[in-house]
Amino acid sequence: MNAQLKKGVLELVVLESVRQRDMYGYELVEEVSKVVDVNEGTIYPLLKRLTNERYFETYLRESTEGPPRKYYHLTAAGVLYRDTLEKEWNELTEKVGAFLEGCKNG
Repeated sequence: MNAQLKKGVLELVVLESVRQRDMYGYELVEEVSKVVDVNEGTIYPLLKRLTNERYFETYLRESTEGPPRKYYHLTAAGVLYRDTLEKEWNELTEKVGAFLEGCKNG
């Protein structure tokens, strides 16, 4: 997938994943990778930025497999931001789809 397209949808996929349930970083990398090919070096800076922008809260939870894990939880502001991104995504895909369809028929 084109890197610019990927970057554009990555925030929405991350926010929606955490909206479904709280996740820790590596778990989130695995979940997002089901939709968009990403690695830890892409996800962790995004998580840090979204946390700094107060769209996520974090907390530690003990792990049976090593040190405690940092979990991400979507805040009310994060839900509103996610909803805004989804609306923008839907409008964009509808317009681009209509444009492409018009080009085929025109």
